[in-house]
Amino acid sequence: MALTKEQVVAFKRGFDLISDNIEKAVFGKREEIRLVLAAMVSEGHVLLEDFPGTGKTALARAIAETIKCENKRIQFTPDLLPSDVTGMDIYNQRDQKFTFEPGPVFANIVLADEINRAGPKTQSSLLQAMEEGAVSVGKKEYPLGTPFLVIATQNPVEQEGVYPLPEAQLDRFMIKTSLGYPDVESTKMILSGLVAPAGKLKPAVVADDVREMTKLAREVTISDELIEYIVKIVEQTRVNRRVEIGSSVRGARNLAKLAKTWALTDGRDYVVANDIKSLAVTVLAHRLKLNPELEENDGVKNETVMLEILNSITPPKDPGK
Repeated sequence: MALTKEQVVAFKRGFDLISDNIEKAVFGKREEIRLVLAAMVSEGHVLLEDFPGTGKTALARAIAETIKCENKRIQFTPDLLPSDVTGMDIYNQRDQKFTFEPGPVFANIVLADEINRAGPKTQSSLLQAMEEGAVSVGKKEYPLGTPFLVIATQNPVEQEGVYPLPEAQLDRFMIKTSLGYPDVESTKMILSGLVAPAGKLKPAVVADDVREMTKLAREVTISDELIEYIVKIVEQTRVNRRVEIGSSVRGARNLAKLAKTWALTDGRDYVVANDIKSLAVTVLAHRLKLNPELEENDGVKNETVMLEILNSITPPKDPGK
């Protein structure tokens, strides 16, 4: 179904409205806010690798307040159990039967704070929720609501007593990004009290509006040439000598989905090559595992290798060029 001009305009207006409202609480991070929002609309999840105090909790809360939905924060620690995340069956003596008590994952916006501090078993309790939008406890499956966004955080410096996320878990995140410290002017505004405190934002839209935006994003056109471009990029991550493990098909699919949403944020109902090129590092870099046996990889970041791969491939020409 082709999108009408009115639908494209309405999407961009709504997306900008949400971004503007969130920026009242997370000032000076517009591009990062838009990336996280685009991931949510694209039914993806976000990994934030950042230092403490950069606004990660404020971002999650601001998104929930802006779209008028439920927000939960889970502090991941070594003693956290999977049932502390998903919930559990509790025996009710009065009724003499088990009833399900939902865990904090049953929210629209879930902040999994310092996810790499919990053990692998607890980390993996999020896998089904992130991939299928449901949680299985016992013999029953419980669907989660929509929109559903997991924002997981990890500290890039403190590596003692942590459990690095395995490749299967990293692959569940549509994007990996960071907020970073605010610039000087933004810091002055924060200290002057000009930035809205958490809990004080008024809703700009409702959850139904976000669900409609997701439906529209699915209908954006992506040409065969651009699909082939994505396939070439992903294939290069698998054959590059620097890379031991390349991107999965899920990575390719996420890149295509996010590119469709990104096109709509720019007021287009079709994807162009620059949408893909500008998003590829954010979507694919965290899925790569570099070859540890190569000395030239010592100190090299995944993002650097991903940029080298992108620059080695000629993108197709956009329509009308």
